[in-house]
Amino acid sequence: MLGTTSVVDRCLCRLGVLDPKSPQRVSLPILTVITLFHVLTLLGCVPWLFSWSGVLWAVAGLYLIGGLGISVGYHRLLTHRSFACPRWLEHGLSVLGVCCWQGSPMNWVAMHRMHHQHSDESGDPHSPRHSFFWSHMGWFLIYDPAIYNLTTYDRYARDLFQDRFYKWLERVCVWRTIQAVQMAVFLLGGALVGGLATGSLSGAVKLGLSWLVWGVFVRMVAVWHITWSVNSVTHLWGYRNYDTNDDSRNHWLVGYINGEGWHNNHHAEPRCASHGQRWWEFDVYYLFIRVLERFGLAWDVVKPKRRITLREAEQNQAEQRDAA
Repeated sequence: MLGTTSVVDRCLCRLGVLDPKSPQRVSLPILTVITLFHVLTLLGCVPWLFSWSGVLWAVAGLYLIGGLGISVGYHRLLTHRSFACPRWLEHGLSVLGVCCWQGSPMNWVAMHRMHHQHSDESGDPHSPRHSFFWSHMGWFLIYDPAIYNLTTYDRYARDLFQDRFYKWLERVCVWRTIQAVQMAVFLLGGALVGGLATGSLSGAVKLGLSWLVWGVFVRMVAVWHITWSVNSVTHLWGYRNYDTNDDSRNHWLVGYINGEGWHNNHHAEPRCASHGQRWWEFDVYYLFIRVLERFGLAWDVVKPKRRITLREAEQNQAEQRDAA
C-alpha cells in the first residue's frame, strides 16, 4: 500500500480530497468489499429472492449477530470492559463481531479507544468535524500508516494484542473461514428448509439464496450503517444530557434501533454498561447484559452513576441567580 498510487488516489488528489505528499491512500480492498456488498444487497429487490423468512433472518441478525457481536462484544465488553464474562462467551461474542465485517477485534477496539481519547479533536479517527461522509465511512476507506500499525495496536489494544485468541483472529485464513462458514450456514440452511417445504430443487435453491441475500448481505450492510451512524449522526444531531468535552449527542432513532444512540450518555460514562439513562432511553443490550448477570454469565457490571445533567445544572444556576 505504501508508495503506490491508484487511479482513485490520483482522482482524489486532483479533487483536493487527498494530499499527494501524504502517505494516505485509498484502501482499494476495503473499497471493493464495501461496494460489492452494497451491490449484492440490491439482490433483495429481486422478487424471486424475496421471502418473509429471509426478512426475519435479516431483522434477527441485526440483534443476534450485529448487536451482540458489535455493540455488546466489540464495544461494551472488549473496548470498555463494562462487564466481565466467561472466556468462552467473550470469544463467542468476538466471533459474532467478526461476522459483521467491521474489522478484527483488535483493530475495532484500538480505533474506538483512540476515538474516546481524542473525541472530536485532531487525533479522532472519525470525527464529523471533517465532514459527515468522513465520519460515516470515509475514515476507513483511507489507509493511514500513522494509524494502522502495530504501535497503535500495542498502545490502544495491548490487552488484546497480548492475547493468543485475538492474534489468531488477525490471520487472513481464519477471517476468511469465518465469513465462508456464516454464508454457508445461511445458504445451506435455507436450501434444506426450502427443499423440505416444497419438495423441489428449485424451492431449495430459491430459499437458500434468499436466506443468503437477506440473512447475510442485507443484514450486514444494515449493521454497517447503524454502526457508522453512531460515529456520524450522534456527533451531529440530537440532545445532550451531560456537558462533555466533545460533540456527542443522544439521537432517539439510533438509540431505539440498537441502544448505542444514547451517545452523549456514553461519552459521559464510557465504562458504564448502560447507555440509556432516562426512563425513555431504552437500551436493549443493557437488558441483555442484565440477563447474563442474572444467570451468572456476567459480573462486575458497571452501573450508571448519579451525575448532574445539563438541565439540572441550568436549574441550579437559575435558583442561585434568583437567590442573589
